[in-house]
Formats: sequence, C-alpha cells, structure tokens
Amino acid sequence: MATQSWIRGPMGLGAERRITRCGARRVLVMVPTMTAGNRLLDLLPVLDGDHRVQVVFTVPREDDTTWHGVDRFVAGLGGLVVPWGQAVRHEWDAVLGASHRGIAQVHGKLLLLPHGVGAVKSRRHSRKGGQVSRETTGVDRELLTYRGRLLPAALAIPTVAEMGLLRRRCPEAVGVSFLSGDVCFDSLRAGVEFRDRYRSALGVESGEELVLVSSTWSPNSLFGRCPTLYDRLLAELSGTGTKVATVLHPNIWAVHGEWQIRSWLAGAVAGGLLVVPPERGWQAATVAADAVVGDHGSTTTYAAALGKRVCLATWPEGHLRPESPAAALRRAVPLLDLDRSLRDQLAHVPPVAASRVVRTVSGVPGGAHARFRKVLYRLLDLPEPAWPAATPIPLSPRVS
Repeated sequence: MATQSWIRGPMGLGAERRITRCGARRVLVMVPTMTAGNRLLDLLPVLDGDHRVQVVFTVPREDDTTWHGVDRFVAGLGGLVVPWGQAVRHEWDAVLGASHRGIAQVHGKLLLLPHGVGAVKSRRHSRKGGQVSRETTGVDRELLTYRGRLLPAALAIPTVAEMGLLRRRCPEAVGVSFLSGDVCFDSLRAGVEFRDRYRSALGVESGEELVLVSSTWSPNSLFGRCPTLYDRLLAELSGTGTKVATVLHPNIWAVHGEWQIRSWLAGAVAGGLLVVPPERGWQAATVAADAVVGDHGSTTTYAAALGKRVCLATWPEGHLRPESPAAALRRAVPLLDLDRSLRDQLAHVPPVAASRVVRTVSGVPGGAHARFRKVLYRLLDLPEPAWPAATPIPLSPRVS
C-alpha cells in the first residue's frame, strides 16, 4: 500500500497558522471497522454544537491491512480523516474507540465502548484465537492492558452484571469503568416514535407487514447456514401483504464484497427482497419491522429488547457463553423449524417480553448519552454544555 500523505489539519507543527477556531480540544475517532464506526456515530452527537471541540477520524491499520470498504465509509462521513501513521504520532485530548484494534498505539485519553450488544461479547472464544481452550471476553486483561499499562482512561460497561465480570477478568480496569448503558439501544428507543417514517422510506404501506431478516457474520450465522431463507420467505409470504427486508453484518460485505453479496441475493431481490446497505439503515429497519427472523447477532438482540416478534432461524449451539446477551435472547424467543411452513410459524410468534432481554443490554435504559457525555467532558477537562445531552434518532433507511 502506498504511503498516505499527511493532512494539513488542526494539529501538529504549524497548526496555529491554519486553524480558524482556536483552542479547541482535539478528539480522535478510531474507525477500524464499519461496525465500530456506526457505534461511534451513535455517540458523537453528544458533542454537537460545542465549538470548543474538534473531531478528527482515522482508520487504524495492522501491518498495512484494513477491511474492505472502511476507507470509503469514513470518507463518506464528511469529517476530517487523517492517515493512521499521522494519527499515532500526535497527542490527542481524547480518543474514542469501539474496538480493541490499534488502541495500544494511540496517544491520548481513551474512552472505550463496545461495538455491539454488551461489553463482554457472547462468543465463548475469540475468532482470532484459533483452537484455544480458554474462554475469552471483551474485558480480559490481555485486551485492556499493554505491557502492564492500562489502555483505557474510561471504560464503558453497559450492565451491572458485566461490571462483576470485569472485576474478575481485569480488576485493574474497575477504577476507570463506568455503568454506561447502551447508546445504540437508546437511539433505537428514541426512533420508535418515527416508525411510520421509516416504514414509508422502506415502501411499506398502511396495512402491510414488514419481516426483517437479520444476520451476523461467520459460518454459524443465518446467512452462513441458510442463504436460501430469503427465497423461501418471499415465496411463502407472497400475496399476504408482507414485505421482506434484510440486514447483513458489515463484515459480510467487507469480506465478500458488495458485488458478490448483490449477486448472491439477485434472485431474492428480483422477488421483492429489500436489501439495507451496511453503512446506514439497519437501526431504522429494526424499528420499522413487525417481525424479525435472525440469529445470535446484535441486531436480533436489539429487536427483542424492543419487544418485537422475534424468532431464530439458526443457533450456534455450544459456541456462546450461557450468561451472555445472546443466551438471554435464546431463552426469550423461539427457534424456527426449517422443515415446516415458515409462514405458519411466523403467524404464531408472539412479541418478546422485552424486560427479559433489556437487562442484558443496558443497565440504565434511556440514560446512556448523558452518562457518556459526563465522562467524555471529564476526559477533555471541559465543563459540559448547558443544554441536555440529546439522544439521536436513527437515520431513515435506504434500500436496494
């Protein structure tokens, strides 16, 4: 990969001769994946309207590698993007991260939050670990420290139960942790009152139902195991006044490529499938849905926490921790029998008793943005703005 040119931005030597707003605190936003980027976009509105803060984006790279599509995604945000090589050679007033990738290399007070449901993850073992025997979580000492140095200055823990696990897996991080809630879940809840707008954007008319098919990534996911499920649903629901949409984890798009995904889904799209792109719309589509068919991924869990009618098309038996958010999801929703009529089963799926899932998603429903803002401004050594911390609503979906 060719070396990227450094950016003449509001930091570094000579910055005082370039800037228009003087004295702003500089915040670096690390976007190693689209998933992490989307989560940080749920958080960044806590800085809206504050002229004392300058936000800069970067794409972390490991051995000059990154995920396909991430550079385009970050560029599309319209923010100032600095090359990774420049970002790690500057001292930032605060750094925002929703992934462990690259956090040992940056300089600045790091606020670290999860990029999906829960801080401790649902899988028993890391995808990077290969054939390992020891279970891993998202709050292990190996992830949160580097050569004896604690990496985050502030660590967001969504629930009280996860605080207990942190005490066991990395007790030195307890002092910088805070009960954060979940910014994504709060945005989803805030978007409920705009549900009709989202349904209209998806082309769902009054009296129609919307079934959303949600898949995380990996061979154990819905898309990995049941790629023809879309065609079956479209065929069985034809003529019932039901539209079918799908949300695929961004890593599916990143690993296989947009062209290939659309090629694989071409027949289903011709039959009416609505495909929500990875960079925007999955939250609004989740709010808009009447029923969700999913797997163990975060989108399915959030749908259950909203009290949607949710069922599972597949389940990775033995791969998930019993106390995880995904395990709570499995206890709360039914598993489809793929050898029987999907239409008949969907007709009898009840709304989820949301409280059973919410407690594994957020310890302070509705309070995440206020808590994050308080911590972030403490790191920036600035008083909080006079206006209340707003909870952003999801952007209306685009489909193809």
